[in-house]
Amino acid sequence: MASSSCAQLCLRCRSLLSSKTATLTWQHSTQVRHCTAVTRVPNKILNRSSFISGNHTTTQARQIWKQQMCHYSDFTVKHLETEAKEDENTEEFSRTDVVAYKSPLLQIRDAAPVTESQMSLDLDAAAELSALEEISDEEAVAICVPSAMPPASTSLRDYVDKSETLTKLVELGVNLWKLEQRPNVGSMLLRLDFNTDVAPRLLFLKDIGVEDSRLAYIITHNPFILTENLENLQSRVNYLKSKKFSSETVASMVSRAPYLLNFSVKRLDNRLGFYQQQLSLSVSNTRNIIARLPRLLCGSLEPVKENLKVCEIELGFKENEIQHIVTSVPKVLTINKRKLTQIFDFLHNTMKVPHHLIAKFPQVLNTKYLRVRERHLFLQYLGKDQYDPAQPNYISLDRLVSLPDETFCTELASATLEDFCLFQKTL
Repeated sequence: MASSSCAQLCLRCRSLLSSKTATLTWQHSTQVRHCTAVTRVPNKILNRSSFISGNHTTTQARQIWKQQMCHYSDFTVKHLETEAKEDENTEEFSRTDVVAYKSPLLQIRDAAPVTESQMSLDLDAAAELSALEEISDEEAVAICVPSAMPPASTSLRDYVDKSETLTKLVELGVNLWKLEQRPNVGSMLLRLDFNTDVAPRLLFLKDIGVEDSRLAYIITHNPFILTENLENLQSRVNYLKSKKFSSETVASMVSRAPYLLNFSVKRLDNRLGFYQQQLSLSVSNTRNIIARLPRLLCGSLEPVKENLKVCEIELGFKENEIQHIVTSVPKVLTINKRKLTQIFDFLHNTMKVPHHLIAKFPQVLNTKYLRVRERHLFLQYLGKDQYDPAQPNYISLDRLVSLPDETFCTELASATLEDFCLFQKTL
């Protein structure tokens, strides 16, 4: 009977010991997972932060890891000590058994601390993130994916390799460095598609007779022609042809005045009417002036009006003289006012050339002032400054300004080029 009671008591103690051991094991594993999860958070932060230096972040991670390990060890010891005190009330467990259960767990606290080399190995291992690891929505939004084109740049060269339009324009000979200096032109070119926007307009320019060598010049000076409607461009060409401008003349005008086709038919018609009425010219003379200087249809009319008043009021030319000057040298209409008055003053007041002779050779008004001054002073030094057709040894204004230096010296001054160069140094 006594032996039976002892056997039952042993079985109860064994079952109690098994249940407590299982409970302790479950709590131990739970705490390990908790500590591991808490400890891994700084490592993830360390891996994904690109703004904190490595030394500072590693030191912070070590401190947090050690605090978690100490907390875990204290918690484990306290838990086991409580269990040991409860077991002391049971007669089946001796104090040696309690020590037997306590000693292995106390070794966790008394064990040697983790070395820095082991800690660094753990950090390096955590730094290698798996491609299959799940991330939060905030982390996904923060990921920067490089775009196909730079979001912003101060130069178009950063986009040339990525934009077909810019690549083709460079191959055509367009000076992108000039276009990028103009506001909003660079962004406009990047929005254009070469096949649908650029190519049709280049073909249109070729169809009206523009030479291939002039295409780059036109686009460099007027990139906005690439955004013009093809029907509008064709209607403006048709208008010019209706005014008796030949196809070759239209092509030449567009090549020399890139903005010509950007203006509406109404504006072109108003400009032609202005020059015809203001100068009292015939239709053929008006057409001749525009064909020789097509930018008269593109620029502002204010400089033209001012120069006409200067010629009439300040310089004292008659109406018929102004007509002859303009039809012979249309550029007089757009020349700088100061340059125009400076050359006229030297011709009329210093060289004593009358109005009718200046009007007879109007190209002298479009010559460099320094060229006229140097040659006149050289002839004056030699005593050959004779500009009156009624006098012997007459020198026409046309030959004075148009001949090259060597021919001027031999034919008009009867001197050598070296003499003329030495004289120039004395001025």
